[in-house]
Amino acid sequence: MIPMSKYVYEALSRASSFLSGHGREEQVARMLLQHVLNKTHVQLLMDMREEISSEQFDHYWSLIEEHSTGKPVQYIIGSEEFYGRTFKVNEHVLIPRPETEELIVATIARMKRLFTEQTHLKLADIGTGSGAIAVTMKAEISTLQVTATDISSQALAVAQTNASDLEAQIIFKQGDLTAPISNEKWDIVLSNPPYISYDEAQSLSDTVVNYEPHNALFADDEGLHLYKRLAEELPELMNRPALIGLEIGYTQGPAVQSFFQKSFPAAQVDIVKDINGKERMIFCEIT
Repeated sequence: MIPMSKYVYEALSRASSFLSGHGREEQVARMLLQHVLNKTHVQLLMDMREEISSEQFDHYWSLIEEHSTGKPVQYIIGSEEFYGRTFKVNEHVLIPRPETEELIVATIARMKRLFTEQTHLKLADIGTGSGAIAVTMKAEISTLQVTATDISSQALAVAQTNASDLEAQIIFKQGDLTAPISNEKWDIVLSNPPYISYDEAQSLSDTVVNYEPHNALFADDEGLHLYKRLAEELPELMNRPALIGLEIGYTQGPAVQSFFQKSFPAAQVDIVKDINGKERMIFCEIT
């Protein structure tokens, strides 16, 4: 057992050095210490010279060692921030990423332009995972009628918890891709489907490959399989006008654009870059 530290600042310094020595980010030491001590970042800074109990230190160090093996900090503390809200996460769902927040921003902007005179729009989030997209859209635009789907019952359980915690009224349905929503028409469909090719697995961080759910990461046909299916299945399900928004891998833009342009010949299909200049979204505006 590692000798305990007496003060908060000592514990943080030792943990930061320990993680750095194991090739992990030092800032995680602060995040885990905030979690153990139940303090905000500011509170932690103010209380650096307070004593830390042996129980707190032992708990803290167990989490530090757990992260040093590669387990994502979000799974350790059980949550992640997304669009200003706290979402519960576990090993059954992907950890929400900042780039998905950009999908939300771009979707809302396009909705305002496309649906100028319509209210009570129907939105489907396909492959909802933690529910980050569905819950955020409902929270930002309360008049939306939101349905969220996932093939995984375990993922849906996480999404339902987040919807309840964040007071977002959402319909949840289990099933593969468009199957759960095929008996209705939709104004907006959003999705962040699995899009990483299996060949890319070796280039990913061990924190991703070893811990995040593979059925939410990888797809056949060089990661394009589910985009092809969506392009084939969505034409019969969309109202007019309608909006489809998808997160994509940064090299997949032209291929996914061609799928949707073929399925929606009269639509405007745009490849949209993220704040880092990478092509990360496809929007199909159907009029």
